[in-house]
Formats: sequence, structure tokens, C-alpha cells
Amino acid sequence: VQLQASGGGLVQAGDSLTLTCAVSGPSSSTYSLGWFRQAPGKEREFVAAIRRRGGTTYYSDSVKGRFIIRRDNAKGTGYLQMNSLKPEDTAVYYCAAAPPSTITSSMYIARGYTYWGQGTQVTVSS
Repeated sequence: VQLQASGGGLVQAGDSLTLTCAVSGPSSSTYSLGWFRQAPGKEREFVAAIRRRGGTTYYSDSVKGRFIIRRDNAKGTGYLQMNSLKPEDTAVYYCAAAPPSTITSSMYIARGYTYWGQGTQVTVSS
């Protein structure tokens, strides 16, 4: 499974930005998708995830109500719509794929994901 994240950039506080994750490879459509981010000097943290089956979504408290994760299974693409961006959202954002059997608690941690894409930088100025 290969993942390619794109769509990052420099925006102002309050703006919106949508990240895209192109997913390809054998059985890639069966995988759940997640987004993580890593700010300088900090550990990688969970942002949001969506299951392939049923489309259940998960969000971190810091982005709940502002970010929306979705996927287009026909296109093999995942999206992270980020609204009301804040300077503290500045980070490198990564998309990742988790096997369909991944339990809910593991959807929130990096080791629950098997495949990772390269990051895309999001910078929010105040």
C-alpha cells in the first residue's frame, strides 16, 4: 500500500485548508485511513481517522468540530478538511493506513497503522 499526501501550505489563522491522501496498492481500499501530525520538537500525534467499513470517524479533542475526515473509495482518496485553523495546528501532516481488523483503541495511536505516506507541511500564521 502506498500513500501520497498533498495540499499543505501557508495560511492565516481562521482559514481553511484541505489535505488529500492518494492511496494505492493491493487491497488498499480495505484499509482504514488516519491523519497524524508532528510539530517541531513534539511527538507525532493523532488527528483523525475513518474506517473503510461503515465510515466511522474518530477525532482528537483538539480538532473535533473544526476538522472533517472523509474518503472517496471509488477514487482511492482520503481527505482532511481543516477549518478555523489555529497557529497551534502548524505541523507536518501524515496520512497512514491501518488494516481493517485494527481495534478502535489502536486507531488513535501511530503503531496501529501499517503504512505511511510522506508528510505535507501546514503552517498557520497568526
